[in-house]
Amino acid sequence: MRRAAVLATVLAAATGLSLYAGASGAGAAPKPTISQVKAKVNGLQGQVDKIGQEYDAAGQQLSAAKARLAQVTKQYDRAQAQYSQARGALTSVAVGAYENGGQSSVLGLLTSGDPSAVLGQASLLLQVEGTHNLQAQQLLTTATELSTIKDQRQHTEEGVAQLTAQYGAQKKSITKLLDTQTSLLDSLTSEQQAEVAAATVGGGGASSPTVTTTPVAYTGSTSTQAGQAVAFAFAQLGKPYVYGATGPDSYDCSGLVQAAWAAAGVSIPRTTYEQWSALPQVPMSDLQPGDLIEYNGESHVAIYVGNGNIIDAPHTGAVVEEIPESTSWYADSADGAIRP
Repeated sequence: MRRAAVLATVLAAATGLSLYAGASGAGAAPKPTISQVKAKVNGLQGQVDKIGQEYDAAGQQLSAAKARLAQVTKQYDRAQAQYSQARGALTSVAVGAYENGGQSSVLGLLTSGDPSAVLGQASLLLQVEGTHNLQAQQLLTTATELSTIKDQRQHTEEGVAQLTAQYGAQKKSITKLLDTQTSLLDSLTSEQQAEVAAATVGGGGASSPTVTTTPVAYTGSTSTQAGQAVAFAFAQLGKPYVYGATGPDSYDCSGLVQAAWAAAGVSIPRTTYEQWSALPQVPMSDLQPGDLIEYNGESHVAIYVGNGNIIDAPHTGAVVEEIPESTSWYADSADGAIRP
């Protein structure tokens, strides 16, 4: 997505006029300076990154909740089968007792199939004629287990529904912003687009002579896990940015660095905020290949690959790129470095 569309949004909101309307007429608002526009665009990009990381976190939680639901459902199915078997055993006993002149109430309870009702009438079950307490106790045990798992499944289903709604709302927010960017793209000239893009995350992308977007073989050592992570990152150059993506065909910023270190056998958290909290910080003056640099309030991350360069998945519409860490947005927005 071309960054200039964001500029259109900012200018339209700031002036209340068409983007590049003339200043003729009394009270016409002055056109924002390019410096003001860059500041607005970068502020907006920070919001986009923040929502993107929240989207990543919700996606991770949703995947875990769905896995838990599948597990609980299997437990529920097993418990239901055990309960049905125990109920059948006691029912056959109760039928015999009924034929001998009683236990019609027990038969009604057993045919209800409701474990909560069975538990609520436990004393009634123990009145079945004959020495059948073992069958009754077995039924009560399986009814307790089934009721507990049933509650767990209900709570898990509610959690999945809540996370699904949250995930969808975040995706809708991001999509709406990206659609707005697209519709307003033509409000800027190509020269204006290039000037603003040069000062935003990605540093102008593939159009910049200092940016590499073609996969290259890593020439450094891969005898360490850090070297293996860097080699993986080089192999991802040119792959598209997609928010929420963790590879292998596309990435967002935190998904890329997580995948790079996973390729080296090291598990790190999914989101930039979790990475910043969990991993030890190192001085920017002591950067080593494989270190992660976080930016813009810990809402964006890239991997340092040596020689003053980083590899980054910058934003929607861009691809994974190698770029100097000294590029203006990165140099101005760096929060610090962490080392897996």
